[in-house]
Amino acid sequence: MTAARIERLETIIVDLPTIRPHKLAMHTMRGQTLVILRLLCSDGVEGIGEATTIGGLAYGNESPESIKSNLDSYFAPLLVGQDAENINAAMQRLDKAIKGNTFARSAVETALLDAQGKRLGLPVSELLGGRVRDALEVAWTLASGDTGKDIEEAERMLEQRRHRIFKLKIGANALEHDLAHVVAIKKALGDRASVRVDVNQYWSESQAIKGCQVLGENGIDLIEQPISRINRSGQVRLNQRSPAPIMADESIESVEDAFSLAADGAASIFALKIAKNGGPRAVLRTAQIAQAAGIALYGGTMLEGAVGTLASAHAFITLDQLQWHTELFGPLLLTEEIVTEAPVYRDFQLHVPATPGLGLTLDEDRLARFRRT
Repeated sequence: MTAARIERLETIIVDLPTIRPHKLAMHTMRGQTLVILRLLCSDGVEGIGEATTIGGLAYGNESPESIKSNLDSYFAPLLVGQDAENINAAMQRLDKAIKGNTFARSAVETALLDAQGKRLGLPVSELLGGRVRDALEVAWTLASGDTGKDIEEAERMLEQRRHRIFKLKIGANALEHDLAHVVAIKKALGDRASVRVDVNQYWSESQAIKGCQVLGENGIDLIEQPISRINRSGQVRLNQRSPAPIMADESIESVEDAFSLAADGAASIFALKIAKNGGPRAVLRTAQIAQAAGIALYGGTMLEGAVGTLASAHAFITLDQLQWHTELFGPLLLTEEIVTEAPVYRDFQLHVPATPGLGLTLDEDRLARFRRT
C-alpha cells in the first residue's frame, strides 16, 4: 500500500475575544491570537495543529505573524511530498534545516500526530505511549490585578467545582504591593485551595530573595520563574534558599535547556509546554530528563485554544507523575471557539477525549468568522 503523502499546509491566524483582560507582568492580553495549521494528506486525512504566543513579541521570539510566515515559507516546502505517516522522519527533516521556531514546530508535530491518529483510529495519547489517566486537574490564573475581584473570582471557581488551584501573575507592581496582594488572597482562601505565583522573570535577585521568603512563610505553594532566565547562577542560589519550590518556565526554551537546568540544580519543578519544546513528543523528552533528575512536573500552557490545549493534554496524560497538575485553562479564557465541541471541564479537571486524533473538529463557519484577512 502506498504511504500517504503530505500534500499541503494551510496556516490561518485567528483573533478571538477573551472573557476579561488578562494581566501579566510583561503584557495585558485583551484578546488571544491563535495560528491554526491544517495539514492535508494524499489519503484525504487532515491533521490540525496550533501555535499560540502571548503578547506578540512581549513574551518570546516568535509572534503569530512570524509563525505563519515561517510555516508558509520554510516549513511547507520541506514537508510537502514527504511521508505523512512517518512523523519521526518528517520532524528530523525539519531539525536539519530549521533552527529554533519551537512554536511553529509544535504546530507541525501536533498536526502530524492528529492525522496519524485519525488514520489509525487511535487517540494521540496512544501514539505517545498510552494514557495512564483520562483527566487532568487544571489551575486557574487570577489576573485582574485587583485583590477583591480575584478573591471573588476564586470563590466562584471553588463553588462551581471548576478550579481549586490558583496562580497569581505578579511582578509588574512594586514588590510590597504584590506580596500584600498574594498574601491577602491566600488568607482568604486558606486550605481550600493551592495558591501559586508567576513572576515572569520580573524580579531582580535581591527582590526575589525577600519575595520568596515572604511567600514561602505565608503558605504559597510554588514560585514560577522569579528572575531572568539568563541569570542561571542566580536561579541556582534562589532554588537553594527559597522556602517555597521554584519552577522553571521561561528558562526552558528547548529540550537541551531542560538538561542544562537539571544539571545545574536551577529549579525543583519544570513547567512543560509543547510550544516551548517543539511539540507533544518533544515535551515528553523534557519530562524524561526531569524525572531522571528527580525534578517534579507541571503541565504548562501558552493560553492555547482547544487544539493546542488538547495536544498538550494528550501528552500529559501519558505521564505517570504530574505532581503539580496542569494549567490547561486556555479555552476557558475565550468567549468564542473554533471547534464544533469545546473541551470538557468538570469537577476541577479537563477530560481528554478517547476518540481518534486530538478528538476535535474545526467549525468552518466560526473559523471563517474569526480568521484574520
